[in-house]
Amino acid sequence: MQSELRQFGKGMAFLSPWLIGFIVFTLIPIGLSFYFSLCKFDMLQPPRYIAAHNYTDLLHDKTFWQATSNTFYYTAMALPAGLLVSLGLAMLLNVEIPGRAIWRTIIFMPSLVPIVASAMVWMWMLNPRLGLFNLLLGRLNDILPAKLNFPLPPWLGDPQWAMPTLALMSLWGVGNAVVIYLAGLQDVPVELYEAAELDGAGLLGRMRHVTIPMLSPVIFFNLIMAIIGALQIFDIPYIMTNGGPVHKTYFLSMYLYDNAFVYLQIGYASAMAWIMLVIVLVLTGVAFWTSSRWVHYQGK
Repeated sequence: MQSELRQFGKGMAFLSPWLIGFIVFTLIPIGLSFYFSLCKFDMLQPPRYIAAHNYTDLLHDKTFWQATSNTFYYTAMALPAGLLVSLGLAMLLNVEIPGRAIWRTIIFMPSLVPIVASAMVWMWMLNPRLGLFNLLLGRLNDILPAKLNFPLPPWLGDPQWAMPTLALMSLWGVGNAVVIYLAGLQDVPVELYEAAELDGAGLLGRMRHVTIPMLSPVIFFNLIMAIIGALQIFDIPYIMTNGGPVHKTYFLSMYLYDNAFVYLQIGYASAMAWIMLVIVLVLTGVAFWTSSRWVHYQGK
């Protein structure tokens, strides 16, 4: 018994740096955040308990609902696009082609570029007058007949174009997901492809009946990560549009940041953070609930 307690004490001693860090920097802030969400707290005076008033105020906050709507709109575009593009690129890069390692490096490199640097590059490329995209589209208009010419998009400067443009930009960082898909593709048994080919399955048939089912756990993992990432989008729109034009790219995370660090409404921002957590938990819970129907694990 004493030896077991001694071993337990040694284990806790080795674990204590992480445990202390988790309690001080994660568990206590989470608890304080929930407490502050029930208080009126502006950092200038001590928090004053007001029960659930912050949550009821959010229900009547038009800006909160607009930011939430913008967040869901962005997620509905960026999430499926990112999953499909990353999966498609991984399948292409899994084929034996000349310079495959170089292509893999090129696809992964954008995910290593700092966010601010990426934002500055995209701001230049999307400039309506001097940007690379409109320059290339203008050259295309010069080649096409006059009847087929199309107006150059204003990109981030137009309320209708701003959100789809941000969703398009999200594809810039799919390199991480591509690497995970490539790792999953290496685990697909070659025997399954050979058996499917003997049964007369073509390329699409092998993809549908072998690749996708065997890769479904990896797709599920990337789906969960994409849900969390899309709902928490902040840095790129904050740098490039600051919520404009006319709040069309004003996301829930940006409204939370403004309330916490601009208006100093810590209690109100904490309530918003907990609502964001509930939204993430609900969507990931739905994904887990449906996973039993389409996620297939080897050996089951």
